Amino acid sequence: MNKKISLGAAIALMFVVAAVTFSATVLYANNRFNQTVSNITEREAMYDKIAEIDTYVRNNYIDSIDEDYLLDCIAYGYMSGIEDTYGRYYTAEEYEQITANNEGKIVGIGITASRTENGYILVEEVYPDSPAAAAQIQAGELIVKVNDIDLTPETYADGIAEISGKAGTTLSLVVRNGNEDREITEITRRKVQKPTVYSTSFDTVGYVRITEFNGTTYDQFKTAVEGLLSGGATSLVFDVRNNGGGTLDSVVKILDMLLPEGDIATSVDKNGNVEVLGTSDPNCVDVPMAVLTNGNTASAAELFTQALRDYGVAKSVGTNTYGKGTMQVYHKLKDGSAIKVTTNKYNPPLSPNYDGVGIAPDYEAADIEEILGIDAISPDMDSQLNKAVEYVLTGSTTSDEIISQEESAQTEESSETEGEAGDESSSEEGEDSAEADDSEE
Repeated sequence: MNKKISLGAAIALMFVVAAVTFSATVLYANNRFNQTVSNITEREAMYDKIAEIDTYVRNNYIDSIDEDYLLDCIAYGYMSGIEDTYGRYYTAEEYEQITANNEGKIVGIGITASRTENGYILVEEVYPDSPAAAAQIQAGELIVKVNDIDLTPETYADGIAEISGKAGTTLSLVVRNGNEDREITEITRRKVQKPTVYSTSFDTVGYVRITEFNGTTYDQFKTAVEGLLSGGATSLVFDVRNNGGGTLDSVVKILDMLLPEGDIATSVDKNGNVEVLGTSDPNCVDVPMAVLTNGNTASAAELFTQALRDYGVAKSVGTNTYGKGTMQVYHKLKDGSAIKVTTNKYNPPLSPNYDGVGIAPDYEAADIEEILGIDAISPDMDSQLNKAVEYVLTGSTTSDEIISQEESAQTEESSETEGEAGDESSSEEGEDSAEADDSEE
């Protein structure tokens, strides 16, 4: 039976609703006002202190001040002071190099290098189609002189910086192989694509190593996987051991190749807002898969691992991962410099966030002393790889019971902490974007 209310009662009810809404609005506005005033007061105190220091120093300091360096140091100090584990300030030159690295293209001669005890540059890898490859520089050789710089422990950093340079410029090197030195009088720096994906096969098992996720990783990965499958591979092992992460865009594109239809990852900001970072379509690679992990598997590499596990298309083999499940954003400033700030936590498709916890493997396998290069690696020489190959061929391993997805999820959920970790992004001035070392020159 319908009940009617009088006009007066209706008007009274409207007044009550309006009063409640007004009160709620006033309370919200008051809280916002108090917060704003508090922020303004704190900022004024900060600016006043800096101004007080600046005034005293300029009136009394006996030497001159490098204004650009001073500004850089103030910015460094600010980013250090907020205690963001992954936050940092970058000069314009540093940010330019980071942007190039995230794009997967560096300017130099195309080598991965490290320092010897004598301060020489040890060439660990020569990139294909690079100036170094054209000059017939080989992995294992030593660079002992760069232009006029004789390399020592004290001059090593100067030598590395000299190799970087600008595209189109030239330099000279002295390269040592055993006891013999040879001089390369002119080698031209240019933009070089950085290899991040390496592949080989063990009979019908395709092996793909991903060293990081950047702007060129997807194309390299797609080429490697398609080549292995067309060459007769009936299963795949992905190696993300020692992979520290990289850009989210890259890992999302790669996961789209491997996952059935659904969400790939979501992010949560400081206000609790949830955003879907990517989705996969129904088309995907459908073969048995495994992922190799260790304690240096971090951020985007962890998302790669857990997303494959969440959809049940792969198992992980190895040891617990690093535990980095937060997103950093690069924000470009007006003068070309940039800051990196942690802005979000991101979550795999189904499992809890693993920040500060890491991801326990489905099949545990003890750490190995050395992960061999792509030309030397084999299941016989790598016990973790051997277990992964055994799984994709048989669906199980002969030792170490598998940890069920439910047990793994419960362990991660009960242990989850508010740690810091994640992937990163870069941005132009006024914009924000997200992303996840030996020397690359």
